[in-house]
Amino acid sequence: MSGNETTLIVFSDDLDKALASFVIANGAAATGKKVTMFFTFWGLSVIKRREKVRTSKDFMGRMFSWMLPRNSQKLSLSKMNFAGLGPGMMRGRMKAKRIDPLETMIQTALQAGVRMTACQMSMDIMGVVKEELIDGVELGGVATYLEAASSAAVNLFI
Repeated sequence: MSGNETTLIVFSDDLDKALASFVIANGAAATGKKVTMFFTFWGLSVIKRREKVRTSKDFMGRMFSWMLPRNSQKLSLSKMNFAGLGPGMMRGRMKAKRIDPLETMIQTALQAGVRMTACQMSMDIMGVVKEELIDGVELGGVATYLEAASSAAVNLFI
C-alpha cells in the first residue's frame, strides 16, 4: 500500500451523495493523491452527458433510461427532496454560499487528473452506452476498481 491513493465507489444517484463524492475526490487530488472514482449502478447517472444522445437500446435499456435521471442536473436529494424542489433549493443555497455546482466539481476533478471509471457490467444491465457518458470517463470492471483499491490508503463507498 503506497498511501498516496484514494478510491471512491459512487453507487448513488442522489445529488447530496454525488456532491460529497466530488468534494472528497477534489480534496484528495488537491493534496496530491492519485484518485480513482468507480461509478456503478445508480451512480452512472452522475457522469452522463447533459445533451441527449441518440442510441439504439433494447426494451429494458429504454425503460431504465426513462426511469433514471438523465444527467447530473436531474439528480434528486436523498433527504428533503420536497417533490423535486429540494435539488433547486440545494443548488440555490450552494450558489449563495459561492460553492461550485456539481457540474463544475466534475470538470475540476477531470482537470485534476481524477480517474473516472464507469462499470461496464452496470452499464450493460442498466442500458447505458459509452456515448451517453461525459468525455474523460473510461470503461472498466470490478478488476479495474480492485487494482486501484489494493494500493489505496482510503477506499470509500458512497
